Amino acid sequence: MRHPLRPIEGTPLHTTFLNRQALHLRPDPARVIVRPFKPATEPRDLNPTDKTRANHIVERVLNLDAEEAARQLADVLENFAGRHRNLLETFELRADEMEQALAAHCRFTSVQRQLIGAYFMNEYSFEASALFNPSIVSHPDQSGTPAGSLRFILSLRAVGEGHVSSLTFRTGTIASDGSIDVEPTVRLASSPQIRHLVPGPIGDEVELAFRPDHDISERVIFPVTASQSHGIEDARFVEFTDGGRKTYYATYTAYQGTAIRSELIETGDFISFRMSPLHGTAARNKGMALFPRRIDGKFAMIARQDNENLYLVYSDDLYRWEGGQVLLKPQFPWEFVQIGNCGSPIELEEGWLLLTHGVGPVRKYSIGAALLDKCDPSKVLARSSEPLLRPEPSEREGYVPNVVYTCGAIAHNDRIILPYAVSDTYSHFATMKVSALLQAMS
Repeated sequence: MRHPLRPIEGTPLHTTFLNRQALHLRPDPARVIVRPFKPATEPRDLNPTDKTRANHIVERVLNLDAEEAARQLADVLENFAGRHRNLLETFELRADEMEQALAAHCRFTSVQRQLIGAYFMNEYSFEASALFNPSIVSHPDQSGTPAGSLRFILSLRAVGEGHVSSLTFRTGTIASDGSIDVEPTVRLASSPQIRHLVPGPIGDEVELAFRPDHDISERVIFPVTASQSHGIEDARFVEFTDGGRKTYYATYTAYQGTAIRSELIETGDFISFRMSPLHGTAARNKGMALFPRRIDGKFAMIARQDNENLYLVYSDDLYRWEGGQVLLKPQFPWEFVQIGNCGSPIELEEGWLLLTHGVGPVRKYSIGAALLDKCDPSKVLARSSEPLLRPEPSEREGYVPNVVYTCGAIAHNDRIILPYAVSDTYSHFATMKVSALLQAMS
């Protein structure tokens, strides 16, 4: 049995292991997408015989003479030039929805269609408020990466107007010496095309696709289904290997406004995505994290069904999760309120490294760790009695004070690369030497 994680030679644990990088990712309100604007009543709920605000807007546009309509459209295009891709095409698609929903007898000219589409769109600054709760995985394309380096994809939770969360991405490189570089974002941002949507008894399954020629930092996954309508929160991405095939999965919290549940997103290339609801008693809460491979032929998750403890859950079906056994309970003062996982377990030679978060006095969030047996993850080999990471004085201020949090780290060479959020506002990076961590755990 290993001893609890402890500091070396009396040095405070969180300063012994951590090397904070001089790198911050902050929200940028200038990054915008266009979203449907729905005045008063959702178009799908409209009765064509009723007069609503939407009908009134359409009628006002149709009453413009051709010259004035063209002038108004030109003004819109000039005003928003360079801010979005394919605005006219976007307006046309939105006009299709309005034409079907509002009045069957109305048929729009090309200019009227585009102008009506513009009136039923609005810009949304998707990361105006926060850019936080990151997770990190290796990039599927490592071509041209220097020896000893690793290209990665970082997922982040972006929050904008109305506290609606969406999913956005960055790419970067971990150098052989552990230094981290994140590529700058491109100027534009865009939403994916909905290729397929299948209604289900507990939720919809959706297939999305971005254009391959759009930079990954341009891609924004905004809520699509009713269960996600108020947010796609805290995606925990993991590179999953099964029979030699690699797939990127992420569990996330779908927030409907009054209820939450766990859902799953999967992709092989970060261009096409499938989003599916998770079933079962173990999928009713937030904070699920998938192991990066099967264990004894079964899928395995770390979950938190009761808002307090961590559970180990197995399933023959990636989409149904039932029951589970308690794995970790709050034990140390910094986690007395509750504990949760901080992303998928990381496979080391010595076992599964599970990063955890704990909530202590004055709702202070810190990050700790546990080491699980590689063959039987229900066996806890070691556990941190003190946090690895806690809010520094410079990291305590933000939307939610006194919080450090991550949705997933990665092992590269001899280091753990830990992206983490600061006070639910912006994101930062730290690294830890695996050897030092394991030495303290032995």
